[in-house]
Amino acid sequence: MSFVLGLTGSIGMGKSTTARMFADEGIPVWDADATVHRLYQPGQPAALAICSAFPQAMAPDGTVDRAALRAMINDDPTVLDRLNAIVHPLVAQDRAAFLAATKAPIVVLDVPLLFEIGLNAACDAVAVVSAPEAMQRQRVLERGTTADELAILLSRQMPDADKRAHADYLIPTTSLEAARQGVKDVLAAIRRTLPDA
Repeated sequence: MSFVLGLTGSIGMGKSTTARMFADEGIPVWDADATVHRLYQPGQPAALAICSAFPQAMAPDGTVDRAALRAMINDDPTVLDRLNAIVHPLVAQDRAAFLAATKAPIVVLDVPLLFEIGLNAACDAVAVVSAPEAMQRQRVLERGTTADELAILLSRQMPDADKRAHADYLIPTTSLEAARQGVKDVLAAIRRTLPDA
């Protein structure tokens, strides 16, 4: 059995960059966002189900038009619940297949809404990436997200302070060097707890 480390953090906190650092250390990483992106491709289960439920959210090539889907969710919040009911079981199947196929001593589940969906209960420990609020805001706005969109996204996420309070490990992402050292420290601490350590 692998040690399952959940990796999470609010938008703009550097979670994707930190996940790549775990991968650079040879740790298998399952990426929830990448899985959803793959499931939204033509002919994939989520795309087919979304086409049936929300035909107006489909692009002509059979992919899910994420911008159209976002607009629908902003217009009608119930769309998100219906979408989650379609997508979450498919994502859970993919995650279970990853865990079943991976024999590494440590694996990482990179999940933005880890606490929000209760997936922390399935992890042996949780690492939270965090940076000061002003840095987070600057990063997100530089991506082209508007202040209003950021406010909506943050309203759907557990506050950073709460995530940090529930973390087993905290990885500061104020710089690449701090994040990289944080990853090394987390892995060293976990390895000390493994039976072969």
